[in-house]
Amino acid sequence: MSSENESTVKYSSQPPPVSDGKNANVMIIGAGLAGLLLAILLDKAGIPYQIYERAKEVKPLGGVMSLNAGVLPALEQLGLYEELQKVSLPATGTFNIYKDNMSLIASVKSEPAEIIGYDRIVFARTDFYNLLLSKVPQERIHFCKKVMSLEQNKEGVMIRCADGTTYHGDILVGADGAHSGVRQALYKRLTKAGTLAPSDSNELNKGFICMVGTTKPLDPAKYPGVDDKVACCNQIIGNNNNYCWSAFSVPGNRICWNVILQLSTVKESSEHKFKNSEWGPETSEPMIKEVRDFLIPFGGTLGDLIDATPRDNISRVFLEDKMFETWHHGRTVLIGDACHKLLPSSGLGAVTAMQDAVVLANYLYEMKGITPADIQQTLFSFQEERYSRVKEQFDISKMSAKLIYGQSLFERFLRIVVFNWLPESVKMRDGLKGVEFRPQATFLPLVPSRGTGRWLPQKPSQRYQAEQAKLKAEEQAPVAIGDW
Repeated sequence: MSSENESTVKYSSQPPPVSDGKNANVMIIGAGLAGLLLAILLDKAGIPYQIYERAKEVKPLGGVMSLNAGVLPALEQLGLYEELQKVSLPATGTFNIYKDNMSLIASVKSEPAEIIGYDRIVFARTDFYNLLLSKVPQERIHFCKKVMSLEQNKEGVMIRCADGTTYHGDILVGADGAHSGVRQALYKRLTKAGTLAPSDSNELNKGFICMVGTTKPLDPAKYPGVDDKVACCNQIIGNNNNYCWSAFSVPGNRICWNVILQLSTVKESSEHKFKNSEWGPETSEPMIKEVRDFLIPFGGTLGDLIDATPRDNISRVFLEDKMFETWHHGRTVLIGDACHKLLPSSGLGAVTAMQDAVVLANYLYEMKGITPADIQQTLFSFQEERYSRVKEQFDISKMSAKLIYGQSLFERFLRIVVFNWLPESVKMRDGLKGVEFRPQATFLPLVPSRGTGRWLPQKPSQRYQAEQAKLKAEEQAPVAIGDW
């Protein structure tokens, strides 16, 4: 039954999962990047979980994605980094920023790998998503499970879905994106109780509309540089047309492109002209018509890239941002875009979401028990560790948006100052600070620290150390003659 009207839905309750009294049964809402990575981590930690996804099927998004050293050590630890390298390109060249007539504004150097320890890499978002999805047993992912409400008490937490089914667990993780159903259900109850932070009732800030896509394989003779072994990364700033756009080469002779409209510089009617609130293949023709003739550094126009992109691989969405104050209550916790939506201007949205997954998995592994007090302390500690760091990245993403998306006179001047006049030493200092936090799973062997920079130390797991000591003692124990 697909009705979302609770008065007409016939509910079917699933029995609560059997608990071992040691590890919490975790319900993950959302099969996005953060939800999938959390599932992979919990599987490694031996913590039971299930994923509930509101969509009918998994349909990866188009467009480019980049990751830096803030999350690559954890992926290396999980054995995912080597596989990701096969579908990505190192962004070791320059990040070129152009005017719309293809005159160069600035060339930004990448951070040296000998200091950072890892190259920044770029890839098609679809490829990375499929990699993560392949590591999660499909029987653990349940589709068409849109959360309508939740209940939690000292016994556990229960979700009620739009199809009438209910599910139970010990901990509920809302990893269901910027328009999180878990957050809405949780905040509804907190509002009724009068305990929700006032700012959390405000809507997300809608600063931009973005359209993204990834082309089919292209002919290098027609698009010079598309077959380079290093990613060609290009950003173009429009001149008095309120648009900026980008083109990045990814493996397979493909180009990931996007085009962004800055809403603060256009009339409200224009916003409604292009309005949609969810990633998806909804018709984008009005926007496509406006941007077809925009030039790109590979040669040709943005329209050429759009024509080389399957229509169902083109998506439009608002680029929104907001830092929520309330990340957890009772047995429920939010991660990723559900509690902090960053602009994608600096590539930090996915990084911070996946860092959430790593840190939360560590705290869940370290729990002493699964009493309400144990769970509440764990979720409190998770937000306490993550909030200030995410706030720093949130502020960086807003500044980066001004630099590479901004259309106002001030933003154009700021772009020239930062990219052309700011000393390289200052840029390097800021770059190092952005990757100094690089968490790993504390319940797995740590990968060695890379690079000559100074990184924040990893807090060891007492439980893991005790378990490893016990295993070592058992291996070294003498074998009794009767056991031969």
